[in-house]
Amino acid sequence: MDLLKSAGKPHEIAALLRFKIVGSAVVPKVDYASLTDSGRACYEFLNKTSRSFAAVIQALDGDLRDAVCIFYLVLRALDTVEDDMTIPLDVKVPMLKSFYKNLQDPVWKFMDSKEKDKIVLEQFPQITAEFQKLKPLYQEVISDITQRMGEGMCKYMQADVDTLEDWDEYCHYVAGLVGIGLSRLFSASNFEDPIVGEDTELSNSMGLFLQKINIIRDYLEDSLEGRIFWPKQVWSKYALKFEDLAKPEKRGDALACLNELISSALRHVPDVIKYMARLRNPSVFNFCAIPQVMAIGTYERCYNNPNVFEGIVKIRKGEAVRLMMESTSLDGVKAIMSYFLTQMASRIPSTDPSADIMRSRTNQYLQICRTEQVFATSSKYLPVYVSMVMLTAAIAWQNWTQLCGLYN
Repeated sequence: MDLLKSAGKPHEIAALLRFKIVGSAVVPKVDYASLTDSGRACYEFLNKTSRSFAAVIQALDGDLRDAVCIFYLVLRALDTVEDDMTIPLDVKVPMLKSFYKNLQDPVWKFMDSKEKDKIVLEQFPQITAEFQKLKPLYQEVISDITQRMGEGMCKYMQADVDTLEDWDEYCHYVAGLVGIGLSRLFSASNFEDPIVGEDTELSNSMGLFLQKINIIRDYLEDSLEGRIFWPKQVWSKYALKFEDLAKPEKRGDALACLNELISSALRHVPDVIKYMARLRNPSVFNFCAIPQVMAIGTYERCYNNPNVFEGIVKIRKGEAVRLMMESTSLDGVKAIMSYFLTQMASRIPSTDPSADIMRSRTNQYLQICRTEQVFATSSKYLPVYVSMVMLTAAIAWQNWTQLCGLYN
């Protein structure tokens, strides 16, 4: 099905075939046989709870891999508590604020969650067992970020995201702190220079760029569940009620609101490029680059797209694989950023209220992302007959693997 969705896009088909047949150097497998029982359990939890980060975490070098795995699982457990609406507020708030203390309690676990990722709470002793094996500097970073994030979550459980400044602060607590913690882990591992962990402004901006597109893309799901993470300062200019943006008769206003938020979020692009330019370790570079290029691709897909108000907008699997495989260098990241910025710039509605700022920002950021490398997407780069052969081979390969699956 993924191959068929990329029909007519030979570069995506080539990427899918290469990934499925020969694999990708950026997502090697962990040697589970060398791990302890609790270590294997943690990587199993990682694979069960993360579709986006499991592969890139497992591709990290040395002891950094284990540190980031545990960091992710601890924050996943914290986030699961926050998301669980069956936990009374008077229980949840102190639980979030003190959650970091559970890292020092070898038997603490929580068995009453109803969330889909409850396994990380029910099996938390497995996580703490591996946490205690990390070097002290790793433990210090993870504990500190967990404490700060828990406190921040509590603030926005009892407050609304009213202004753009609130939006930045909320995203800081749920994603910027993650970026700061990861950067500190990168430097603590000695794979990256100290400045990577010290420059918290850039690390925070990396997290905000990822979180804002998640919030933008998830409009309908959040609206239906009564959650509002779009800043009221923006959406209230276009609708009396947040949920009104989904009404067909409000489509023009809804798109104007969407475009304003995207034009605002793109201000993080220069920080992304500056941060990526500092990285030296290939596994750390890939770990950081993949989510960022997926994010810019999703921004482009959401820009001026009415489907945001009808469901969740996603990039194709073939496109995602291409992005992953072509973002292993700074020039590759710049080329991808340039492509998607150009695509957005070409679709700016002339009557859109944020058209001028969007045009100004895309032009400015295209200069920052200037590179001789090209992210090619058109079939003109391959002869038509080659495309057809690849498509036929892809369909035949998919059918063959499905047939084999019936007997395995």
